[in-house]
Amino acid sequence: MTPPPDVAPAERVPLGTARETRAQLSAQRARSAARAAWGELTGEGGPLGSPARRRLRRASARWAPGLAAACGAALVTRGAFDPGLGLPQLAAFAALAAALALTAWRRAEALRAARPTTPRDDLELGALVLVVAFAVAQLGSVGGGEGAAHPVVYLAVGALLALLPGAAGACVLGLALLLEGAAWWGRGAPGGKLGIVSAHLGFTVAFAALYRAVLGARLAAGRRAEGAALARRTRELDERARQLRLLAASEAEGDCDRGERAARLAEAAVLETNVAAESLLQVAEIALRAHTVAVWLLSDDDAELRRWECRSHSDEVAAVLPAGEGPLGGVVRRRAAVRLQGDIRSANHYQDGARPRALLAVPLLARVGGHLRGVVLADRMDPVPFSDDEERLLTRIATEMARAVSAEALLRDVRRSREEKGRFYAAIERLNRTAKPREVFDAVLEVAAEMAKVDLGAVTLVEEGESGVRHRVARAVAGAPGNGEDGRSGAAASALEGLEFPDNGGLVACAVRLCSSLPGVELDPAGAVVLDEDHRLHDFLSVKVLPLKAGETVVGTLVLASRAPRAFQSEVVRQLEVVAMQAGDAILRARLFEATERLAITDGLTGLVNHRTFQVKLDEHLAYGQRYGKKVSVLLADIDHFKAVNDTYGHPVGDFVLRGVARILQREARATDVAARYGGEEFALVMPETDLDGALRTAERIRARVAEEIFRCDAGPLQVTLSVGVASFPSGARKKAELIELADAGLYHAKRHGRNQSVALGEPRGERRGTQREARAAAPE
Repeated sequence: MTPPPDVAPAERVPLGTARETRAQLSAQRARSAARAAWGELTGEGGPLGSPARRRLRRASARWAPGLAAACGAALVTRGAFDPGLGLPQLAAFAALAAALALTAWRRAEALRAARPTTPRDDLELGALVLVVAFAVAQLGSVGGGEGAAHPVVYLAVGALLALLPGAAGACVLGLALLLEGAAWWGRGAPGGKLGIVSAHLGFTVAFAALYRAVLGARLAAGRRAEGAALARRTRELDERARQLRLLAASEAEGDCDRGERAARLAEAAVLETNVAAESLLQVAEIALRAHTVAVWLLSDDDAELRRWECRSHSDEVAAVLPAGEGPLGGVVRRRAAVRLQGDIRSANHYQDGARPRALLAVPLLARVGGHLRGVVLADRMDPVPFSDDEERLLTRIATEMARAVSAEALLRDVRRSREEKGRFYAAIERLNRTAKPREVFDAVLEVAAEMAKVDLGAVTLVEEGESGVRHRVARAVAGAPGNGEDGRSGAAASALEGLEFPDNGGLVACAVRLCSSLPGVELDPAGAVVLDEDHRLHDFLSVKVLPLKAGETVVGTLVLASRAPRAFQSEVVRQLEVVAMQAGDAILRARLFEATERLAITDGLTGLVNHRTFQVKLDEHLAYGQRYGKKVSVLLADIDHFKAVNDTYGHPVGDFVLRGVARILQREARATDVAARYGGEEFALVMPETDLDGALRTAERIRARVAEEIFRCDAGPLQVTLSVGVASFPSGARKKAELIELADAGLYHAKRHGRNQSVALGEPRGERRGTQREARAAAPE
């Protein structure tokens, strides 16, 4: 049959001779066998595979320090470092330093993982330190004479004896003596050096004994104290957990400090979770007859498995494992149990490369969502495989372990929730206790500083004036009131407090107009107008302005600034808004209380304290004066011919005059004096720590100022004068009634003898002291 015309006939390839064909086939089979052999060697179970290489690296790291110490000791005994620091000595020093660094790193890792060190670790560390110390001593002896640097050896021996346990320390001391004698013998045992060697040995023993007796005793005492403190802390945690359960079932916990209860809750959560995990592992160890039972939890990035709890007959269980390698990595990848038996070469959870003969690992799954949280492992060194029932048992234990882990998270959430509620209750309670606006300002700023990182806090108030709405910074502090403050924040707070600015486009004014927290998004506080253009918050990265509302009315704002970026997140802002609302009500309540208190103690027309308050203050100052031997003076003043002013100009003008005289009296009095409206057109002034001469000078100054004052009213200019009576305690009177009666008598005397004068009556009562002038007011009485 002929092929189609468009298909070319197949070309025949010559096969060659049979011998050549057999040679080619043999070469191909040899190459295939070599590749297969190499695959067997470097495969997962081969002697050169990755598990074998990891074991080799671990073995090298494990044996390298001891080998380096042995080689270094041999060099020291042969006096290899006596000639000086040449290239061979430098290489030996580098090897010793590397081995010592590796040993120190391993010891630090053991301490960090709270894993006890073995005697082998102690001996390796001691041997390496001793070899390095002897090498330094030999080098120092070349230029400085025999034994010039040998104290380095004494120091090393003393420090090691103080650091290491008793048996290891004794071995280190023996090794030091052996190295000293071996070095002398290695030099040919010269008789002339025997005395020096004996002295070195004696000083080594003496130094070791001294360090062991002094420093070692102190370290041992510290360890004992630490152990006792740890045991005491454990007992306290148990007791606190029991107390917490009792408190949780009782309503009588209001007197307990909330911060202490939160700390108890957190400690109890960790303690009970660990106790539950240890109990479950103990059950698994006994029930499964396991050599090791351990739990590893996944890290946050799912890259590592970190040991959480472990019960094992070995001290070499790894603290950290790669999440993608070995049997545990198989559990992580498959999210299913792994059961192995026989020569398990892939097992990697022992640091010394030990291989269990049976292994069972199950996933630790979260109760909510089924997310993988870790791996629970059990193994045996006996060739007894795990059964299906044992796998179900370990899976059940892993489920209970997940319950314990979830319980810790739940208790942490409960603690956070209780802290937030406690913070709100404490804030409301604190604000409800405040009675004055300043107390409210400090309380709300303290609460805000507890909720967020606040470097600068301020409270502004909205005030209606003749020129429109104005804002005033009533309080500004750096951080929380009463706490220490840094210089920049303190300077900014000092510059802001008392600042007044009109309604503008800043965040404070907008928060008041919109009745909303601002800003809604992140912005640069240095470029934004928070208060006004002249006071920008240049040193801060976060700012929040919250309105202080009392019902539907905004009474002010709470301004918070922080140097931390994004310091006021949504959750924190929601909490602060609740506190701000309570603060607005507290400010309104404090204002009403202040106004009520002011009405109760002041005269509504003149603004001076009223007669009742005058009597109370006079009692207080007289009691203080009697107790501490202080002087107190009283002025009683009366406007001359005031009835004629009312009859001639009318009562509105009379009220205008009363207010003017009250302003003069308040202005001329000291800050410690009490100016009062005594009744009608009469005024009083209590002057603590003032004698009669001082009171007379003050009375004359006030009388002169009133006489000079021109009251301009619709009916024309008007002038009035004062008559003043002065009395002093204890020179004039020793009781309040007598003091007021004496001052009133002086006032009456001034009225009867020309008015417009100050009079102080002494003893006897008819004697007059003071000044008398003719009346300047022409109005008849």
